[in-house]
Amino acid sequence: MKYSSQAVAKPYFIAAVGLFVGQILFGLIMGLQYVVGDFLFPAIPFNVARMVHTNLLIVWLLFGFMGAAYYLVPEEAERELQSPRLALALFWIFLVAGVLTILGYLLVPYAGLAKLTGNAIWPTMGREFLEQPTITKLGIVVVALGFLFNIGMTILRGRKTAVSLVLLIGLTGLAVLFLFSLYNPTNLVEDKFYWWWVVHLWVEGVWELILGSILAFVLIKITGVDREVIEKWLYVIIAMTLITGVIGTGHHYYWIGTPGYWKWWGSIFSAMEPIPFFMMTVFAFNMVNRRRRNHPNKAATLWALGCAVMAFLGAGVWGFLHTLAPVNYYTHGTQITAAHGHMAFYGAYVMIVLTMISYAMPQLRGRVANNERAQVLEMWSFWLMTVSMVFITLFLTAAGILQVWLQRYSENPQPFMVVQEKLALFYWMREVAGLVFLLGLVLYVASFFVQGEEVQVVEGGTAEAAA
Repeated sequence: MKYSSQAVAKPYFIAAVGLFVGQILFGLIMGLQYVVGDFLFPAIPFNVARMVHTNLLIVWLLFGFMGAAYYLVPEEAERELQSPRLALALFWIFLVAGVLTILGYLLVPYAGLAKLTGNAIWPTMGREFLEQPTITKLGIVVVALGFLFNIGMTILRGRKTAVSLVLLIGLTGLAVLFLFSLYNPTNLVEDKFYWWWVVHLWVEGVWELILGSILAFVLIKITGVDREVIEKWLYVIIAMTLITGVIGTGHHYYWIGTPGYWKWWGSIFSAMEPIPFFMMTVFAFNMVNRRRRNHPNKAATLWALGCAVMAFLGAGVWGFLHTLAPVNYYTHGTQITAAHGHMAFYGAYVMIVLTMISYAMPQLRGRVANNERAQVLEMWSFWLMTVSMVFITLFLTAAGILQVWLQRYSENPQPFMVVQEKLALFYWMREVAGLVFLLGLVLYVASFFVQGEEVQVVEGGTAEAAA
């Protein structure tokens, strides 16, 4: 750690991992409710478990992105953070608001929560992924503005690099596009049209800029490859990301009442969306193969390479499987969508946050890297989580294909719930894979507490082993 203000990233990383554990627990509850319908009913109905699961995903990833920014921006700008106190204040505001919102979902009926939080005054609730009360959304806007001020002033007053500028563009886009969550038109087609401006343009647009900049930063640190080489790759990747991602929003407009030309725009540009992810995979492996140093943090290197591969598979390959309009006509809203969503989120965003935590947390604790025993445990966690996510995706894909055949394509389509009962085997296998994923996550957390010979930073920038 070169700058003392980087320490503010630590509580953000800790909160992110803690909320990640909560997200997986509620995912397992949901998975079991697919096959045991009255599990935990009426205490935690399925709609509430799903709402908590998806909202925790968004919140903990935002904590991870903010922590990553607070860590890397001072190093890139070569100056202390503009205001560490503001960063810590925003952390507690965001954490308290997030926890209270989740407790509201769990303890108050959703209609009652809407009434309690004044949704009638400014209606924004009730939409998938954007279920947060209006007051929470406004709080997120305040936190985002304070965060952007802190990061932006640090960058503007210090050294400006491609990594920090791309990150700033991504974070600014994240904040601006979230404003559309406050716009809730009464026309359903218009509502869905702008709803995707948050959901799609986040995950298939500006979040990819955040992903690319964090990956570039970590690769610069662990490979020693010239910054100019990595930055050229970064520019090409983000250009392809924005071109394909923004116009590719059209693949969500196929069947919601928008003009028919979106079938062409959506199909053509969505088919190109795997390209930047493939480029990211080539980029990551190319940089590691050309490395000038063998960084002692082998676990972070593994996470970085795994992130590139899994993002390409989940967001690229599985996205392409059902993105063309003639295919999507049968597959949209099925378990194939869920398969794509799980692997894409894990590969692109979960893994990049874990990559950054894996690299930065030892540094924040005064070490170049965790000890060898801890890294071995962390690499076990990598393989358990990644392999189990592959199986979750395969089981959901198989369920989705069978669902499409029985419910939508065959000459005698069967009712939804009849088909769901026939998918129970796949749901049980998905639940088992989810338990293995949880085990991997527990090992990831445990790896930071393993004692052993540590690699510590000493004066002069060298490293030495110490008990």
